[in-house]
Amino acid sequence: MCKVMHIGHSFDIKYSMNVQGKVWELEETNEERDLGIIVTSNLKPSQQCIKAASKARSILGWINRHFGLLNTDEFKMLYKTYVRPHMEFCIQAWSPYLQKDIKCLERIRRRATKMVHGLKDIAYADRLEMHGLISLEKRRLRGDLIEVFKILADRENDKQLFFTPATCSHLREHSLKLSKPRSTRQVRQNFFSQRVIDVWNKLPSNVVTSTSINMFKNKLDDHWNDVGVKS
Repeated sequence: MCKVMHIGHSFDIKYSMNVQGKVWELEETNEERDLGIIVTSNLKPSQQCIKAASKARSILGWINRHFGLLNTDEFKMLYKTYVRPHMEFCIQAWSPYLQKDIKCLERIRRRATKMVHGLKDIAYADRLEMHGLISLEKRRLRGDLIEVFKILADRENDKQLFFTPATCSHLREHSLKLSKPRSTRQVRQNFFSQRVIDVWNKLPSNVVTSTSINMFKNKLDDHWNDVGVKS
């Protein structure tokens, strides 16, 4: 079934479709699901965050009912296998930028890390460190950078659909810098092809010129450790 969604300003226009001589008026909608991702007329990821958090919360309830308190190894295995994927599925398309959405997802992991025996009363940051985990925000940024590397290395997608190489002749750090188009709307500024550019451009040459994805991941992590990027 075809529907109409107005992005941005709403217009009082009716759309129709002629099918074998019969005219059908198209229904208007403000929210649709595409390949598991909720797309709304304001292009904000809030509904997707609520959906992802709800699924992850349900899985946590299932784990709690069947396993009770966990040790560290059990928690990491169950969390990484069954909970975290719901909060990171196709995340480049809907990465949250509003604080309420960021907190919506982070609350799930706060709750999850309390399921480990003896850690309920320990501070959240300390619980993450004890499990060797980083914040979801840092994981999303890391995932963005890995995706940029894949695209620029022609490992997936067409890089011209997302990025334009920087044309400045005085490039510092590395020669793979990207041009950042000017945008005034908050939604546009937080699209994948916009939000990641500043961070990518600041990476050192030895990171972006890696010859494999695993090498890029390792060098990125080492770089962040050296400059003290917080988890």
